[in-house]
Amino acid sequence: MINKIRESAEEAVADVKDGSIVLIGGFGMTGEPQELCDALARRKVRDLTIVTNNAGSGEAGIGRMLAEGCVAKLVCSYPRVPGSTVFEELYEAGKIDLEIVPQGTIAERVRAGAAGVPAFYTRTAWGTPLAEGKEVREFDGKEYLMERAIRGDVALVKGLKGDRWGNLVYTKSMRNFNPVMAMGAEMTIAQVKTVVELGELDPEVIVTPSIFVDRVVEVEPMNA
Repeated sequence: MINKIRESAEEAVADVKDGSIVLIGGFGMTGEPQELCDALARRKVRDLTIVTNNAGSGEAGIGRMLAEGCVAKLVCSYPRVPGSTVFEELYEAGKIDLEIVPQGTIAERVRAGAAGVPAFYTRTAWGTPLAEGKEVREFDGKEYLMERAIRGDVALVKGLKGDRWGNLVYTKSMRNFNPVMAMGAEMTIAQVKTVVELGELDPEVIVTPSIFVDRVVEVEPMNA
């Protein structure tokens, strides 16, 4: 019997290894799997590369991972957001590496990794400092940057509901980066507000099908 349910966030992240590439859903705190991030921070995992939209806010979730010294490199679109004081302190002290990637590009790099596409070309960031060192090719008279796909070791995502097979649905804007991150890793761990019985989720509204999800944990989120 397929049962991907875990009893706690700690159990769900128990075997995440030092040095992993971790994809994290969310846009600001909206849709951020804070309880999974906190559980990982409590384990004191080290040298992680995290790929996410922003640098976290406050001292929970991504912010806590940064404060606990779990993160060696941050790949994100917005490293400075309200409350991102931990990241700013680490970066100014030279204790963390940063790669800034435009928002659409970061989503497409993860999606490409999920689809088995090693690289793609885009006009986004062409002619800016973010283009430095990247391959440029001309198509139809315009120059494009080559961007490499991103494939994660682990993805941490947040859904509204899930079942024991791992099917997920989201709610409104909390959907944001979560579906693409769920597709992009070798192991995807989802926290949900409610675990429901098989068949209770309408197949027409399932956003992330079970094939992409390895573990599901029901938690009461800090931010609903």
